[in-house]
Amino acid sequence: MVTRQVPNPKELLELMQFKKPELDGRKRRLDSALTIADLRSIAKRRTPKAAFDYTDGAAEGELSLARARQAFEDIEFHPGILRPAPDVDTSVEILGGRSALPFGIAPTGFTRLMQTEGEIAGAGAAAAAGIPFTLSTLGTTSIEDVKAANPHGRNWFQLYVMRDREISYGLVRRAAEAGFDTLQFTVDTPVAGARLRDKRNGFSIPPQLTLGTIVNAIPRPWWWIDFLTTPSLEFASLSTTGGTVGELLDSAMDPTISYDDLAVIREMWPGKLVVKGVQNVEDSKRLIDAGVDGIILSNHGGRQLDRAPIPFHLLPQVVREVGKDATVMVDTGIMNGADIVASIALGAKFTLIGRAYLYGLMAGGRQGVDRTIDILRSEIERTMRLLGVASLDELEPKHVTQLQRLAPVSKPAARRTPRATAAAKKA
Repeated sequence: MVTRQVPNPKELLELMQFKKPELDGRKRRLDSALTIADLRSIAKRRTPKAAFDYTDGAAEGELSLARARQAFEDIEFHPGILRPAPDVDTSVEILGGRSALPFGIAPTGFTRLMQTEGEIAGAGAAAAAGIPFTLSTLGTTSIEDVKAANPHGRNWFQLYVMRDREISYGLVRRAAEAGFDTLQFTVDTPVAGARLRDKRNGFSIPPQLTLGTIVNAIPRPWWWIDFLTTPSLEFASLSTTGGTVGELLDSAMDPTISYDDLAVIREMWPGKLVVKGVQNVEDSKRLIDAGVDGIILSNHGGRQLDRAPIPFHLLPQVVREVGKDATVMVDTGIMNGADIVASIALGAKFTLIGRAYLYGLMAGGRQGVDRTIDILRSEIERTMRLLGVASLDELEPKHVTQLQRLAPVSKPAARRTPRATAAAKKA
């Protein structure tokens, strides 16, 4: 039989400890975000639909993005037991320098449109966290201002080769003079992908005021106040800012980009050169032969060719073929620190986050980016401890199994060389 007693007032007071209310609204909402998905929900509430959809959306049916995210969910970890890891080392040497975490901030375009602090918030947060920050050719902050925001940290620059080559060459020279240490030569954007959300929203730079945008802005006055009371959007390379995103990209990109352009940039650039947008093993091999320092397996966050290969699925094979000769990195679909741990286990030397960073930016500016990094750091450290590894070097393929959801009906035929084609015709 349960013995009952009159409640002791002193014990009741000990149980009734009320949490001190947080009066800072930004800190309160960011503290409530426990995952990147939580930051995304906050960002969606606080950002006009057109700007949010530009960040959140992908090309056509958005299958590439969905599959990339699904691939990270379709893994199984294999922890080691009785392998204590009370302290974990998340640092990594990447492209000649140190990063405190195995991820950096990916290049994103039109960033100040999402939230007015833009690249300055990203570069500052990266500096504080000790990780690289990448500025896009289509960034809304200059090369020099990003350097000022991250004067002692790792700054990388992402390059589009434009129709007017001299614009691209000028950017390369400016990035080198500013002390950026790595150049990302991007190869998956000869033309703009069909980003249907943007077309349906009538998304343009600068934003056009329509009845729909005005109605959508009513519950988000802070965004419009920031947008209208801060300097107008400026782009690192474009002389005009009018028109839709697709029109801007098509005017800047050049479908004739080739290995000749890569050779010119390799000759110009004094630092590390990596190629972003690699999507098969054959190209990985050829790029290594061309003398690049690394490759980024990426389908541009699903924003270019829909139904493109899943970078995370390509990773093990590419690492087997070229991992000893060059740095292999991966992006697209990363929304959790466990995704990063799985990538490192399967051979990636580094990863890059794009949307995860922008969700934090839209949710709370610089503090939101800090929160993104904190969430991912915590997830990485927890996953490593649960796997029983104390450093990234201890992660191996044995720690991860990629579960099969999409299996090819048949393997694609190997590409024929000109010699093989000629021999086949003779036969």
